[in-house]
Amino acid sequence: MAAVAAKKSEFDDLGVEVLSISTNSHFVHKIWQAEELSKMVEGGFPWPMVSDGNGRIGRAYGVYDEQGGVNIRGRFIIDPDGIIQAMEVLTPTVGRNVGELIRQVKAFQHVRDTGEVTPSGWQPGKPTLKPRPDLVGMVWKEWKVENAE
Repeated sequence: MAAVAAKKSEFDDLGVEVLSISTNSHFVHKIWQAEELSKMVEGGFPWPMVSDGNGRIGRAYGVYDEQGGVNIRGRFIIDPDGIIQAMEVLTPTVGRNVGELIRQVKAFQHVRDTGEVTPSGWQPGKPTLKPRPDLVGMVWKEWKVENAE
């Protein structure tokens, strides 16, 4: 969460809204903010921290662990129409990559704005593909593996 908070200006520039949702109470969120997050990044976590004490939100997104009574760590990219475009669920022992999250947001925004396709590892400024019938079987002519980063 601190790594995401440290990139606040990038998320703001992209027009991204961020929410943190867990089964912890708002009291735990307050302590976490004061005793951890605010010490990792100036100002702490600048977005809402939502308490999902009964797991209803986690169940809706398929990340609620009934036995443990907790939401499993995940991240979701939801477009302006409310459609989930991407999700990543990891065990607590493996951290998420904020740079990859930002890259994916940029890719989804590019696709939405242009209708082009962003191939593997696409970065802004790198080649995209323009979907068309004659592209089938010819992608290799327009996109090279070296473009994947």
